[in-house]
Amino acid sequence: MNEIQNLQPECIWRNFYKLTQVPRPSGHLEKVQQFLLDFAQQAGVQAFKDPAGNIVMRKPATPGMENRKGIILQAHMDMVPQKTPESQHNFETDPIEPWIDGEWVKARGTTLGADNGLGVAAIMAVMQANDLQHGPIDALITRDEETGMYGANELPEGELQGDILLNLDSEHWGKFVIGSAGGIDVTATLDYKEVETDQDDAAVRVTVKGLRGGHSGLEIHEGRANANKLMVRLVREAVEELDARLACWHGGNMRNAIPFKAEVVLTLPRENVEALKELCADWQDDFRDEYKLIETLGIEVTADDVETPKAEVPVEIQDNLIDAIYACHDGVIRMIPSYPDVVETSSNLAIIDIADGKAALKILARSSREDMKDYVVKTLESCFSMAGMKVETAGSYGGWDPNPDSEILHLLLKEYKELFGEDGIIQVDHAGLECSVILGKYPHLDVVSLGPTMKSPHTTTERALIKTVEPFWQLLRKTLADVPVKE
Repeated sequence: MNEIQNLQPECIWRNFYKLTQVPRPSGHLEKVQQFLLDFAQQAGVQAFKDPAGNIVMRKPATPGMENRKGIILQAHMDMVPQKTPESQHNFETDPIEPWIDGEWVKARGTTLGADNGLGVAAIMAVMQANDLQHGPIDALITRDEETGMYGANELPEGELQGDILLNLDSEHWGKFVIGSAGGIDVTATLDYKEVETDQDDAAVRVTVKGLRGGHSGLEIHEGRANANKLMVRLVREAVEELDARLACWHGGNMRNAIPFKAEVVLTLPRENVEALKELCADWQDDFRDEYKLIETLGIEVTADDVETPKAEVPVEIQDNLIDAIYACHDGVIRMIPSYPDVVETSSNLAIIDIADGKAALKILARSSREDMKDYVVKTLESCFSMAGMKVETAGSYGGWDPNPDSEILHLLLKEYKELFGEDGIIQVDHAGLECSVILGKYPHLDVVSLGPTMKSPHTTTERALIKTVEPFWQLLRKTLADVPVKE
């Protein structure tokens, strides 16, 4: 693992490795907050934790550059905690185990945390460096971006002092993001009274796994399978054809990740158990055929005998929940007419938990249009209300409107062409970025997002492309040196 620190540029990779040794899953950030404050003290720069739990660092301009526009470098400190089924990793206590696989840096059995650890590491490198030319720099490292952009949403007004915001949370080197989608969390809940299971029935745990999962913004357009949506097809047939009953359902664990695994416990007459296992094998064949060009890891549908539970979901509640899950839209709804390669509106049926008298379904809806975001919410409300569920929304954030005339964008494109001899690409993302939230509090900011290349964030196959980090650092250094004079 220590070999990571010898990659170029060492100043970024060394800091990234240190970050991987500090637990920082969303919702459990005390250790990384203290780590960043201790780092700033060692680097000799001002730093503090604001009331929202964000870490802010400040570095004065190098002599002679005090009249330059102030730059805000921004990234988020938390990471998505996903692990393989066989992993024993505890994200609240254990370090990540990064390793080099050819041209990529990966992690053993877990998400890597390059999203957004490489952005944080780059900020740390800027704060440490004594050979950079730059105007005044603020660093904003936000908390809990992955679970609801809480740090950005609670960012105090008047705290930031810059004129330009460089968000370092993009995943495609050479592409400069100038717009992103808004989003909202939709949660449907229902309390029910369990009924006693027929103790003459058998019970089978059915698991759908082996899916790629992925980022519900960046990879939703690829048509990857959603484990919850696959599972409901199987469960409905088992109920209709084999007199099965639903005892519990658990699928997905992150609102912004396409669920790669789901499992249910079904009860049914003992004479139907073998038929259920045959049904699972048939659905496995169907799913593999449907997704043979997309789900390359190998979809598995397994059926294991388990102890018969004492209680299960009442028939009428079970049927309503199955109907609602079946009807819930998942995936792309519309592309942006002016950017036909970019998703405008989507929803991700992220989490299902049904057990012990409580049902909860969580969906992340995204759109770069507020009217379409409202349309998705009302569509979901209609779907779940017909099943008797209570529907609530939270964590709404607006889209980031593109500004193709951005001064910092054109400087970045100019510097990129001079350094690398090719044109940079202007992009609008479907993924939600904190830029829109920060702009709501600091509307004067000129904003662009950039970063080195990463693949499959929010999954256990997350990886960072080594060769893109060095040019990213070169561009960042040159841009800091060439920031315009403040008028």
